[in-house]
Amino acid sequence: MLYSRPCEYALRALTYITTNIDMELIRAQEIAEAECLPAPFLAKLLQQLARSGILVSVKGPKGGFGLARPPKEISLMEVVFAVDGEDGFTRCAVGLAECSDDAPCPLHDTWKPLKEEILDYMSSRSLADLAKAMIEKKQLIDSDS
Repeated sequence: MLYSRPCEYALRALTYITTNIDMELIRAQEIAEAECLPAPFLAKLLQQLARSGILVSVKGPKGGFGLARPPKEISLMEVVFAVDGEDGFTRCAVGLAECSDDAPCPLHDTWKPLKEEILDYMSSRSLADLAKAMIEKKQLIDSDS
């Protein structure tokens, strides 16, 4: 995949929060159980998302996590960059120190347009879009069974 396992976990957790937006705050343990994710790792990941401004975090018995902004204002790319950084989309596809249009690596001409398309797609899709698609997929699965 184009992003890491922690980023996958973050997207799943954020989708859960988005689809349960009527709840003010959601505890990390609840998200971990609902999404079958490792709770201690998820808690650290949610804190990272809070530090990046995607989530708000409230401590205490009535605490938990919530979206810092409406889900339609949080792009999937913002989540990827918050968890994995931008390096995966800026470095050379084969790891060369120098790679540009003037001095391309063997994959440059193929990878550059693909990378730009992926960046455009991930930048133009929001958590709201992802949550809607997940709800539709679950409904489809439920209707088939």
